[in-house]
Parts: sequence; structure tokens; C-alpha cells
Amino acid sequence: MRAMICERYGPPEVLKVKEVNKPKPLDNEVRIKIHATTVTSGDARVRGLNVPAGFGFIMRLVLGISGPRQPVLGTEMAGVVESVGRDVRQFKAGDSVFAFTDFAMGCHAEYRCMPEKGAIALKPTNLTHDEAAALSFGGMTALDFFNRAKIQRGERVLINGASGAVGTAAVQLARHFGAEVTGVCSTANVELVRSLGAVHVIDYTKEDFTQNSETYDIIIDTVGTAPFSRSKASLKDGGRLLMLLAGLPDMLQAPWLSLTTKKKVVAGPAATRVEDLQCLAELAESGEFKPVIDRRYPFEQIAEAYRYVETGHKKGNVVIVLASSV
Repeated sequence: MRAMICERYGPPEVLKVKEVNKPKPLDNEVRIKIHATTVTSGDARVRGLNVPAGFGFIMRLVLGISGPRQPVLGTEMAGVVESVGRDVRQFKAGDSVFAFTDFAMGCHAEYRCMPEKGAIALKPTNLTHDEAAALSFGGMTALDFFNRAKIQRGERVLINGASGAVGTAAVQLARHFGAEVTGVCSTANVELVRSLGAVHVIDYTKEDFTQNSETYDIIIDTVGTAPFSRSKASLKDGGRLLMLLAGLPDMLQAPWLSLTTKKKVVAGPAATRVEDLQCLAELAESGEFKPVIDRRYPFEQIAEAYRYVETGHKKGNVVIVLASSV
């Protein structure tokens, strides 16, 4: 099978298409023929080892010293179950599914095996494979942080970086939870963010949300530009700052700030839970949540997709199409 291989950290040019062995499912696994995958900001950070401050050495220990131990990147996929192990009961050959592999990666390929009990679910019938492939990364990240913040109906939520993969998911999920949503984005994305359910949209090129005297119950910073030092005056007493791209100093400071102020800082990697994936599938099926797709690239142009993601200007998700998106 074809796979996009990353043998060393570096620019998009380090990615090469190679023929590798087709994986064989274990007794508790399904083998998925991948129809679509994505290139996320997380994939780009792994490929270039461009990680938050203080995590460079730690991530080399986790991922690999000079290059990823798992040379096939990619954390999201959607496709069709081709075969199942003898102990699998939840899925059968022919099922359309989507899945999230997190740090195990391996989705930039034509086939991927997944444990039956892993982060895999039936594809919502109203989504194509390329739409379903983009459900997981942004959706599970936003959902996990909102759950950790114990978001409540009627709360005021500000989403800094509301037009990316996590941001567009966060706007829709916060709206689903009954929050009053304010999105922060560039001029070009104002109407998109408003169309997703934001009641208020702030164009950061014209206004600094930290200087407008408005306060919020939750601020979710998806792009790393609103640390506590900048956001604290915009948080109500009891408010929560959700830092998705916190550096090591920010993470170490978070418990102290939560203890010594009337505000809480939530930082650290998002958890991967099967129930969250199933929740997203149900919300997508009901029309409450739909991934925003900016661009689609064929598999052979995945390096170009990485280059586009690294511009920092994508709207929602960038999808890689390997087969029919039906």
C-alpha cells in the first residue's frame, strides 16, 4: 500500500510516498481502507517538531529523537472496514467508519488497523467520508476542554482563534451547550464564524478583546496568543481560561493561578475518549455539528497541504482525499 513517510523532522519536503506492507488486523482489530484523512496543525507540529516552549526535548523522547518513530503521520481518517479480526463484534466488513489515532498516528496511508474498542465509530450517514475525516481532531479537543471547564448553559464563552479546526468546532459545540458565543478571528473569517453560531464576532485586526471591558465565564485560546497575563482582566470571577497551546512554563503555573486567584487555568493535552467520538457522531447526525472544510488535496499533494496549514490562515480543516468521498 502507499503511505506518506516522514523519516526525519523538517519542512514539508521531508515527506515521501513509499510502498509499505499492508497491515494485518489482530484478533481485536478492524482494517480500514482509508478514503480520506486530514492535515492538522498538530500534524505540522510533529513533522517540524515545532512544539510549545519547553517541550522540545520531552517531545523528542516521546516521538523520536531525530525523526518520528511512527513515520506515518496523521491522526484522523474515515473509510470503510475491509476486514475484521475474529474477536470483533461491533463492526463488520463494509461498515463506513471514522476514527482518531492521536499520538499513534498512521492515518496518512491507504490502510490502517484500529482496535475495536479504540476511538472508532460508524460514520454519520449525512456526512461524506471527507467530512467525517475532519470530525475528530477539532471536535474532540474542544469537547474535552469544555468538559474540563464544566461549561454551563447561559455562560459567556469567548473563542480566540475561532476559524481554525478547533475554533470552528468550539463555536458549534459552545452553541450546542447553550452558551453565548463570542468568536475572535480575522476580517476574512467574520461571516464564517457568525454563520456557525457566534452571537458576537471580534475582528482582531480592528479590536483587542482584552481592552473592550467585556468579561467572560470561559475563554478558550486555540492559537496561543491569549495567556493568563493578557486574558485575566477579561475573565469573570470563577472564570476559566482554557489554554490549548500552553508552553511548559504556562502549564506549571496553571495550578498555582487556580489556587491563588478567583479564576481557573486549564492546560495540558486533550484526552481521547471513545464516548466523546460517539458524542460528535451523534451531534453530526442530528445536524448540530458539521466540520468546516477549507481545502481538499489529493494524496500525492500532501506536502502542499502541510505548507498551506503552516500559513496559519486555514478555515477549519484541510482534507486529503484518497478515494471516493461518498
